[in-house]
Amino acid sequence: MTTAQPAKRPANPRFSSGPCAKIPNFDLAMLADAPLGRSHRAAIGKAKLKAAIDGTREILGIPADYRIGIVPASDTGAVEMAMWSLLGARKAEMLAWESFGAGWQTDVAKQLKIDADLKTAGYGEIVDFDTVDFDNDVVFTWNGTTSGVRLPNGDAIPADRAGLTICDATSAAFAMDLPWDKLDVTTFSWQKVLGGEAAHGMLVLSPRAVERLESYTPAWPMPKIFRMTSKGKLNEGIFVGETINTPSMLAVEDYLVALDWARSVGGLKGLIARADANAGAIWDFCATRDWIDNLAVDPATRSNTSVCLKFTDARIKDGAAFAKAVAKRLEKEGVAFDIGAYRDAPAGLRIWCGGTVETADIQALLPWLEWAFTAEIAAQSQAA
Repeated sequence: MTTAQPAKRPANPRFSSGPCAKIPNFDLAMLADAPLGRSHRAAIGKAKLKAAIDGTREILGIPADYRIGIVPASDTGAVEMAMWSLLGARKAEMLAWESFGAGWQTDVAKQLKIDADLKTAGYGEIVDFDTVDFDNDVVFTWNGTTSGVRLPNGDAIPADRAGLTICDATSAAFAMDLPWDKLDVTTFSWQKVLGGEAAHGMLVLSPRAVERLESYTPAWPMPKIFRMTSKGKLNEGIFVGETINTPSMLAVEDYLVALDWARSVGGLKGLIARADANAGAIWDFCATRDWIDNLAVDPATRSNTSVCLKFTDARIKDGAAFAKAVAKRLEKEGVAFDIGAYRDAPAGLRIWCGGTVETADIQALLPWLEWAFTAEIAAQSQAA
């Protein structure tokens, strides 16, 4: 190891896990076509919103009979909308292997108060899907943004399940190959893998989910912002761009620009390849160092977007303080912003590797990571 600073710096030091890096070469001039000051219910507004829905379907390969809606309050709003509207018809199983999944458990147990089993795995691990009864409704995150642990595939989800699957895929969509036939409700937000602006969520419903909405009325009052049916029928307008509340047309334009960029890099396959290359560079780096490792215990469950790392050097006295100091050094040098572990997660680092990040920037960051680690070990020794 060396204390000399690396010669090369990342061209873009933005490795935040949300909001995430904008598309490469982003410029505000790209949003010049946004219909600012126009109603989202005018023809131009409706056309933009429908284009966002159609582009989402195209790039993600969502089946034609699945509904796609733009909803308020980001991914959180989409998940809450689904849970409040669909759960309670049968027993639920709430699966969590990171903080957001744990949050959905809390909402179901303490707010909806329905019959539900809460199944939890520690950070770095994943719930054993062999223990899950899919005749119940099952709620889970595909990729744990705060743990760096993902579901490797949908093989454990049966095709003949009786219950619904409700999947929070906010840091998985556009970076992982989601099996739509295994997912009845899927949610995500614009500010993750495509680097869009925050506050808008996406809600994808299978025909089975629509059937539940039209045949089941929850026992609790339903806020207007969650209502997807009227007189027992699905409000189809939501799924062609007639949003429940007023969207930002500037943010919609930004999403459309990001979708165009996604097409230019090869669509979903290209986006997955970019994320895999980014994450792979970090995994290779960790494999040749004995002081840092992936938080995910099983390599098959490693996230290719929110890569979470832990320091393993025995000389480290206070893991949380050490990790914060390393992240602070990197931010001060302008080579990595916002890569500290999530506040509820184990001490360490979290580096976003979604497709909007350039692999060259990841590669440029890694020597700086080693420099910061070495410098902090030296500072700790001097302070002892």
